[in-house]
Amino acid sequence: MKKYIILILVTVSTTGFLGCEQSDPEDVLGRIGDVVYFSGYEWDVKIYENTQQGPGPNWFSGHYEDVWVDEKGYLHMSISNRDGRWWASEVVGRDNIGYGMYTWVVQGDLENIPENIVLGLFSWDNNTFQEAANSEVDIEFAKWGDAEATSTLHYSVQPTNFGPYYPERTFEAETPEGSLVGVSTHTFLWTDTIIIWKSYSGDGIDPANQIAEWSFNLDNPARIKNENGLSSDPIIIPEPGATTNARINFWIMPWVDPAPTDKLEREVVIRSFEYTPL
Repeated sequence: MKKYIILILVTVSTTGFLGCEQSDPEDVLGRIGDVVYFSGYEWDVKIYENTQQGPGPNWFSGHYEDVWVDEKGYLHMSISNRDGRWWASEVVGRDNIGYGMYTWVVQGDLENIPENIVLGLFSWDNNTFQEAANSEVDIEFAKWGDAEATSTLHYSVQPTNFGPYYPERTFEAETPEGSLVGVSTHTFLWTDTIIIWKSYSGDGIDPANQIAEWSFNLDNPARIKNENGLSSDPIIIPEPGATTNARINFWIMPWVDPAPTDKLEREVVIRSFEYTPL
């Protein structure tokens, strides 16, 4: 069995950058054109500068100051205000992945965020809408438009809200106060019979530090994804396809406000991501 190792450490900041200064584009390591290289993998920068695109929809920036790799090999992604627009960012892994263990280690304040920004760590496949609802399994940090929300960590398996809302397919974790400020670890194990999500305070998987857990199995009803006038097959646990990949996005919910409600630019710093196939 071949083991792929990509560890992701994410640092969330407001307008101040975190420890690493932006280089001139020609000096930025790990990015050539619209491709970034980090953790031994190639990732395409999602760019939509002339039209908006989902999620959101948002404008997705290809600007070097919004998606770049520093001299330490860390990937920087921003929500930024430029040219009279607010821009989101996303990177799309080129490597095909599927069933297995996904682990992210996240650093930053993911509790005290505006109610209309989202950090998404997830799987996706452009070519499996019909049979697998795009093979999407999610870990997301968001308040989903509720300024009074105190829980920001969410686990989901799609479809959840494409047409009818299927509440059994998503879970809002009630994490201890402060456990998502600083370093925390988030995982999901994706198999054909069960998906198990777990989160921990601190760096690493230590049962003593577990702060959340959820599982989803075949006892749940099959659901249909409805999007753009199309309907998928009924799905319980989606299967990966031949082109399933890992993605990271950092975006704004424009139906709440086209700008972050605190009107501050933000940055995430992604150090690595770990995927171990079954």
